[in-house]
Amino acid sequence: MRFIDASSFTADHPWGAIDLAALDDATVRLHWTDQPYEWHVNDGPEVFVVLDGAVDMHYRVDGVEHVERLTPGRVCCVEPGDAHVARPTPQARVLVVEKRDSD
Repeated sequence: MRFIDASSFTADHPWGAIDLAALDDATVRLHWTDQPYEWHVNDGPEVFVVLDGAVDMHYRVDGVEHVERLTPGRVCCVEPGDAHVARPTPQARVLVVEKRDSD
């Protein structure tokens, strides 16, 4: 058993993470970032939970870009094939559950 204080976790680079658990074919990771990720499409589902800070989740529906602000406790469920990019405002700690070795 281990305990992690997510509110004080930082990494040495944007989107740096610590692995919290591996569940069958999924990983659970705690990320810290102060920079946007990049537009991408996952090959499996992803659950994205902001623990601290805020993230503007940009996503596309039929080629039109939308933005949803994620604050602590807000959960974003990304389906395979959803184009998206997470942009912290200004920094965030995020719990991500996704398929192991997801693209």
